[in-house]
Amino acid sequence: MNEYPGERLGLPETGPRSIARLGRRIGALAIDYLAATIIAVGFFGYDQFALPSEAGLTQFAPMMVFAVLQILFIPTAGGSPGHRILGMRVVRLGGGWVGLWRPIVRTLLLVFVIPAVIFDADQRGLHDKLAGTVLIRA
Repeated sequence: MNEYPGERLGLPETGPRSIARLGRRIGALAIDYLAATIIAVGFFGYDQFALPSEAGLTQFAPMMVFAVLQILFIPTAGGSPGHRILGMRVVRLGGGWVGLWRPIVRTLLLVFVIPAVIFDADQRGLHDKLAGTVLIRA
Protein backbone atom coordinates (compact mmCIF):
# COMPACT_ATOMS: atom_id res chain seq x y z
CA MET A 1 0.00 0.00 0.00
CA ASN A 2 1.25 3.47 -0.82
CA GLU A 3 1.98 5.76 2.09
CA TYR A 4 1.56 8.92 -0.03
CA PRO A 5 0.71 9.91 -3.61
CA GLY A 6 3.70 9.40 -5.90
CA GLU A 7 5.56 6.93 -3.68
CA ARG A 8 5.27 4.05 -6.15
CA LEU A 9 6.45 6.41 -8.90
CA GLY A 10 9.61 7.17 -6.94
CA LEU A 11 8.61 10.75 -6.19
CA PRO A 12 9.11 12.48 -2.82
CA GLU A 13 6.24 12.97 -0.41
CA THR A 14 6.56 16.77 -0.23
CA GLY A 15 8.50 19.60 -1.81
CA PRO A 16 9.93 19.84 -5.32
CA ARG A 17 9.10 16.90 -7.64
CA SER A 18 6.28 15.70 -5.35
CA ILE A 19 2.82 15.14 -6.82
CA ALA A 20 0.90 18.38 -7.25
CA ARG A 21 -2.14 18.26 -5.01
CA LEU A 22 -5.76 18.85 -5.95
CA GLY A 23 -5.99 22.44 -4.66
CA ARG A 24 -3.15 23.62 -6.87
CA ARG A 25 -4.56 21.72 -9.84
CA ILE A 26 -7.98 23.33 -9.48
CA GLY A 27 -6.37 26.75 -9.04
CA ALA A 28 -4.29 26.28 -12.20
CA LEU A 29 -7.34 25.16 -14.14
CA ALA A 30 -9.24 28.26 -12.99
CA ILE A 31 -6.35 30.54 -13.99
CA ASP A 32 -6.02 28.89 -17.40
CA TYR A 33 -9.74 28.93 -18.15
CA LEU A 34 -10.06 32.56 -17.02
CA ALA A 35 -7.16 33.53 -19.29
CA ALA A 36 -8.71 31.56 -22.16
CA THR A 37 -12.05 33.29 -21.65
CA ILE A 38 -10.44 36.74 -21.59
CA ILE A 39 -8.55 35.95 -24.81
CA ALA A 40 -11.72 34.54 -26.41
CA VAL A 41 -13.67 37.68 -25.52
CA GLY A 42 -10.91 39.92 -26.86
CA PHE A 43 -10.32 38.12 -30.14
CA PHE A 44 -13.57 36.33 -30.92
CA GLY A 45 -16.21 38.45 -29.21
CA TYR A 46 -17.31 35.51 -27.10
CA ASP A 47 -20.60 36.08 -25.27
CA GLN A 48 -21.20 33.50 -22.56
CA PHE A 49 -24.85 34.54 -22.29
CA ALA A 50 -25.71 34.15 -25.97
CA LEU A 51 -28.13 31.41 -26.91
CA PRO A 52 -26.48 28.48 -28.73
CA SER A 53 -28.37 29.36 -31.91
CA GLU A 54 -26.97 32.92 -31.74
CA ALA A 55 -23.43 32.09 -30.67
CA GLY A 56 -22.32 29.74 -33.44
CA LEU A 57 -18.74 28.55 -33.06
CA THR A 58 -17.85 31.37 -30.66
CA GLN A 59 -19.50 29.40 -27.84
CA PHE A 60 -16.52 27.04 -28.06
CA ALA A 61 -13.91 29.82 -28.26
CA PRO A 62 -12.78 29.68 -24.59
CA MET A 63 -12.30 25.90 -24.74
CA MET A 64 -10.41 26.14 -28.05
CA VAL A 65 -8.14 28.87 -26.64
CA PHE A 66 -7.68 26.80 -23.47
CA ALA A 67 -6.59 23.80 -25.57
CA VAL A 68 -4.15 25.89 -27.62
CA LEU A 69 -2.61 27.36 -24.44
CA GLN A 70 -2.11 23.87 -22.99
CA ILE A 71 -0.65 22.42 -26.19
CA LEU A 72 1.74 25.34 -26.70
CA PHE A 73 2.90 25.89 -23.13
CA ILE A 74 3.38 22.32 -21.86
CA PRO A 75 6.21 21.37 -24.24
CA THR A 76 7.80 24.83 -24.25
CA ALA A 77 7.39 26.09 -20.66
CA GLY A 78 6.87 22.80 -18.85
CA GLY A 79 3.27 23.60 -18.00
CA SER A 80 0.36 25.87 -18.71
CA PRO A 81 0.41 29.46 -17.42
CA GLY A 82 -1.73 28.35 -14.44
CA HIS A 83 0.63 25.47 -13.68
CA ARG A 84 3.67 27.71 -13.78
CA ILE A 85 2.06 30.49 -11.71
CA LEU A 86 1.18 27.97 -8.99
CA GLY A 87 4.58 26.28 -9.07
CA MET A 88 3.87 23.10 -11.02
CA ARG A 89 5.29 21.33 -14.06
CA VAL A 90 4.04 18.61 -16.38
CA VAL A 91 6.78 16.05 -16.85
CA ARG A 92 7.14 12.78 -18.69
CA LEU A 93 6.84 9.89 -16.26
CA GLY A 94 10.09 8.24 -17.37
CA GLY A 95 11.96 11.55 -17.55
CA GLY A 96 13.03 13.61 -20.54
CA TRP A 97 11.14 16.07 -22.72
CA VAL A 98 7.38 15.56 -22.90
CA GLY A 99 7.49 15.90 -26.67
CA LEU A 100 4.64 17.14 -28.82
CA TRP A 101 2.15 14.28 -28.87
CA ARG A 102 1.81 13.95 -25.08
CA PRO A 103 0.51 17.51 -24.56
CA ILE A 104 -1.93 17.03 -27.46
CA VAL A 105 -3.30 13.75 -26.09
CA ARG A 106 -3.38 15.10 -22.53
CA THR A 107 -5.22 18.26 -23.61
CA LEU A 108 -7.77 16.51 -25.80
CA LEU A 109 -8.63 14.22 -22.91
CA LEU A 110 -8.69 17.12 -20.46
CA VAL A 111 -11.16 18.99 -22.64
CA PHE A 112 -13.58 16.08 -22.19
CA VAL A 113 -13.33 16.64 -18.37
CA ILE A 114 -14.15 13.07 -17.28
CA PRO A 115 -10.54 11.82 -17.51
CA ALA A 116 -9.41 14.65 -15.23
CA VAL A 117 -11.82 13.71 -12.45
CA ILE A 118 -10.93 10.01 -12.60
CA PHE A 119 -7.60 9.54 -10.86
CA ASP A 120 -5.54 6.84 -9.18
CA ALA A 121 -3.84 6.51 -5.79
CA ASP A 122 -1.00 8.71 -7.08
CA GLN A 123 -3.50 11.47 -7.89
CA ARG A 124 -2.74 11.14 -11.61
CA GLY A 125 -5.78 11.85 -13.73
CA LEU A 126 -6.69 9.49 -16.53
CA HIS A 127 -5.51 12.16 -19.00
CA ASP A 128 -2.02 12.08 -17.42
CA LYS A 129 -1.93 8.28 -17.23
CA LEU A 130 -2.81 7.87 -20.92
CA ALA A 131 -0.30 10.56 -21.95
CA GLY A 132 2.48 9.14 -19.74
CA THR A 133 2.85 12.39 -17.81
CA VAL A 134 2.67 13.49 -14.20
CA LEU A 135 1.96 16.92 -12.71
CA ILE A 136 4.56 17.72 -10.07
CA ARG A 137 5.51 20.64 -7.85
CA ALA A 138 8.34 22.64 -9.35
